[in-house]
Amino acid sequence: MIAYIKGQLAEKYEDSVVIEQGGVGFHIVIPGSLYSMLPPCGSELKLYTYLYLREDGMSLYGFFAREDLAIFRLLLTVSGIGPRGALGILSTVTPDNLRFAILSEDAKTIAKAPGIGVKTAKKLIIELKDKIDLSEALELTREHDDRQADAEHMGTVRAEAVEALTALGYSAAEAFGAVKKVEIAEEMTVEEVLRAALKKFN
Repeated sequence: MIAYIKGQLAEKYEDSVVIEQGGVGFHIVIPGSLYSMLPPCGSELKLYTYLYLREDGMSLYGFFAREDLAIFRLLLTVSGIGPRGALGILSTVTPDNLRFAILSEDAKTIAKAPGIGVKTAKKLIIELKDKIDLSEALELTREHDDRQADAEHMGTVRAEAVEALTALGYSAAEAFGAVKKVEIAEEMTVEEVLRAALKKFN
């Protein structure tokens, strides 16, 4: 069982990513709702994964948070919903919104997912409603909002540092390579990242 994969984001697509770790590229299928939150290629990325085995092969499914992987696994417990159906739901409805849709018995929202009709959505709600806690769902939503805000901040800081280095005469490749080597903390400013990146050229 592969609990998670952490490495360099080598390639990214709307429905999957390739993470390179130890010279091996792991192809991981992701919900479409995660694409906009992915960092630039070359950045470090950690995804919690689910390995699905079948007769004709195997697939890895990945999520940013362990709790989102848990809701994916919950969806798989509903009869008639396999990995593709579960991923289709999470590509249409974010994990946070799905929890609230289940708790509020909002079958129409869930039924917007491809291949999921209202009948299946109602069945899903019946089977999973007692397995989701409202207070926990609220706390997870707050954590996800904070995490997304931090990721957006660090992405902006990284981009501005690269721009500053190119303005100083470094090539885009040199600038990106130097900034990539800097371990950017949530509270760091562009100036701090820039100073740290300049040291990488020494």
